[in-house]
Amino acid sequence: MNKAIPKVDLKGFYIGDVEPDDSLTGVVPIYAQPEPEEAPALPEDEEIKDELDVPEEPEQPREIIGYLVGIPLPTGLYHPRFDLIAWDAYQDAVLEAQSDYADSLHDWREKWAEGEEQGPEPVYAPPAQPDNLWIEGLTPEEIAELTKPGELSEIEMLKKENMLLKAQNNAITERADFIEDIIAEMAMQIYQ
Repeated sequence: MNKAIPKVDLKGFYIGDVEPDDSLTGVVPIYAQPEPEEAPALPEDEEIKDELDVPEEPEQPREIIGYLVGIPLPTGLYHPRFDLIAWDAYQDAVLEAQSDYADSLHDWREKWAEGEEQGPEPVYAPPAQPDNLWIEGLTPEEIAELTKPGELSEIEMLKKENMLLKAQNNAITERADFIEDIIAEMAMQIYQ
């Protein structure tokens, strides 16, 4: 069973979910699709050169338009935003911990090779992933505006509108039935 993967914009604001092809962890950039270039037409009498002889044009950097986030979206946020800065800081800490581990392992192996007492083999200890990477994208004032007491939520407004429309529909149906009955009575009087 595939889990839905949150998709965010460049500022980290939640856009929607996508269904992944495989399991995703971490944060992966989404790139803009490059515009297809038309191949120049070759004259019929010109020979096509071998592909190895044709110099390759350098690939243009592609524009990042968003990110897929392999970290589950928590419930209870009005306008979720993934903290890309905190994620980058966490990734820097992971790289630093890996580098420190590689250095200490290298030193430990050198001591072993030289026959010195080296102590226990170093163990990699990754930094803990922050648990607050998904944050609220609205200010407290914006949330207060959304949740004013006495105002109806969107669902409550739709329920109220639905009840009103049902009542109007019933009234129209009753009126149509009444008019139909009058027409039937008039037709009976005319054809008697």
